[in-house]
Amino acid sequence: MKKEARTEIPRKAVYRLSVYLRCLHRLENNGIHTVSSEVLAKAAGVKSTQLRKDLTYFGQFGTRGLGYDVKQLIGMISERLGTNSFQPVVIVGIGNLGRALLSYRGFEREGFGIVGAFDARPDLCPAGGLPVPVQPMEALPGVINGHVVKMAVLCVPPSAAQEVANQLIEYGVVAILNFAPIVLSLPDEVTVNNVNLAMELENLSYFVNE
Repeated sequence: MKKEARTEIPRKAVYRLSVYLRCLHRLENNGIHTVSSEVLAKAAGVKSTQLRKDLTYFGQFGTRGLGYDVKQLIGMISERLGTNSFQPVVIVGIGNLGRALLSYRGFEREGFGIVGAFDARPDLCPAGGLPVPVQPMEALPGVINGHVVKMAVLCVPPSAAQEVANQLIEYGVVAILNFAPIVLSLPDEVTVNNVNLAMELENLSYFVNE
């Protein structure tokens, strides 16, 4: 039987789903079992019409006058985002930023496990306090294949970013969180999220000086 194709969700809506999921987890932790679209939208910082539109990707559900079942909605969003099961991740480039990300314990709570850390000069990376050892780049394909890694975090210098990204794709990675301040040239089937801290500060600077 042919598997029915899922409706593709726009990238901006995927980001909002992540925000909704965190709000729902807070509600669940506070013992709240149902939530209205108005309350959830306010907690997420969006309009209730936008929230209801985003949730139509899951079909029609919820009870008029009562709202959404918090646990059910957590399960539906988690399943669609792929965070209801363990997601192995590797980090490449263990400088100050890479080391900070590697030490962050919040990834585990969200279902992401750092299964490998890699650097061109692992001998220069202090090993104390890190959850996994820093390995040379030569060990990268073995870890990716062994753990079936599809996601990677890239924290290398701009001069090395494209080459390392190409290697990651060659080994089977299909999604990259890129902290290098450079636009990567990659196949269309590879998803890249760019995090440029300087650009984010420039954006805030505009509003500070407006």
